[in-house]
Amino acid sequence: MAAGSFEGQYVWSPAADDRALARACMDVRTGRYLSAHEVLKEAREDFEVRAHRSLVLASVAADSDLAERWLAEEPGPEAALLWARVAMLRALRMADAGDRRQGALARIAQSACERAAKLLPKDPTPWVAQLALTRLDRPQDPAPKGLLTAPAGPWYLFAHILRLDPWHREAHHRFLSFFFTRYGGSSGASWDVAAFLSQRAPATSSLRLLPLVALVEDYNPSELLADRTWEQPQWIATAMGIYRNWFPGVAGYRFTPVLDLAYLAHALFMAKREFEAREVFTAMGPYASRMPWSAFGDPEEQLTRARRSCGLPVPHDG
Repeated sequence: MAAGSFEGQYVWSPAADDRALARACMDVRTGRYLSAHEVLKEAREDFEVRAHRSLVLASVAADSDLAERWLAEEPGPEAALLWARVAMLRALRMADAGDRRQGALARIAQSACERAAKLLPKDPTPWVAQLALTRLDRPQDPAPKGLLTAPAGPWYLFAHILRLDPWHREAHHRFLSFFFTRYGGSSGASWDVAAFLSQRAPATSSLRLLPLVALVEDYNPSELLADRTWEQPQWIATAMGIYRNWFPGVAGYRFTPVLDLAYLAHALFMAKREFEAREVFTAMGPYASRMPWSAFGDPEEQLTRARRSCGLPVPHDG
């Protein structure tokens, strides 16, 4: 993995340096799905990449009829997966907008996920799409032992996904988000789940970032000294542990994990660890994600402030 150097502008594309995915996204925008089929089929054995690619492609396809047309013209596992992802995104968007059609779209998405799961039973991605939908119907399975607040949630579905892929990145993030306050959970539950899941994960796993995700989600600028939270010893230790144990392995990734790097860089910057933050920003190259920066204001302004503080070039400096 080599993100490339920063050349004066941020690149906000979620495809980042996955060139094949970026080309497939361009094709999808023009109504063609052959390259989408190729990039999804190529990733059948790499569940992380398949999940990421299918989600990015779905975000591009969601506002057109491409997924429906592909499924009608050339049905298969890849067409079914993209349709499941598109249907999932549409249902979640409707729910977030408070649209009355959300129930019908959720049923369509559930059916699409089940269809995709039957075509490739070992692929966790359709199940992860179902997990994303659970924040709409709020299942209340009992929590396993070891959680202080014992929050009920979609534990059975999550357990099924973990049997297919124990450290699936998106599954863990979707599961954690179920417990966010904005989706009907609570601050205590999200803290509890983030700690539980991250402590289960290997020290070298990006899942160790989950508490930092919960910390950003819980951020309230009106609270006294809210921005100083990251300077507390426990959060410095969390960020530095991820920096020492996970970050060195990023060089071996197939593609730059931009979002995970952004959360780490943000935590190090907020903890006044500019030297380490600088290294993480450098590994990101020109690629940028809106989170976690958008939780604190305009994402480009926040990212620019952090990079400048670390002595790195920012847009329009030259």
